[in-house]
Amino acid sequence: MPIKRGNPPGLKNVRASVYNHYVRVDQPKSMIFVSGQVSRDGEGRQVGPGSMLEQTRQCLRNIESCLAAAGATLADVVWTTVYTTDMREFRQIVAAREEFFRDNLPTSTMVEVNHLADPGLMVEITVIAAV
Repeated sequence: MPIKRGNPPGLKNVRASVYNHYVRVDQPKSMIFVSGQVSRDGEGRQVGPGSMLEQTRQCLRNIESCLAAAGATLADVVWTTVYTTDMREFRQIVAAREEFFRDNLPTSTMVEVNHLADPGLMVEITVIAAV
């Protein structure tokens, strides 16, 4: 299934290593919607208290697990939404994303929120994949 990713001429992507301005998916066989993932391990314990970097890494590890169970990988992700309680930690989120999304960059939206589901959670990420 062809997936085209890119950035239109004249629309500069300041952080080209983290996302694309558009992703075109032609005739997907399956779409996978992953619920918002937070920094909890397989036992439900919070990972990385106080560390945006570690919490983002754990969110992305959880997303990888969900995608694998559904028959996909991070390379199939076409859309991400990141909710953070502190936009000032943006660079830490980007650093973690750069570790996981090296190629096949998805589109992305990031917003700051007042709270997440539990105290101490700093980031939640949801994705859509096309396979």
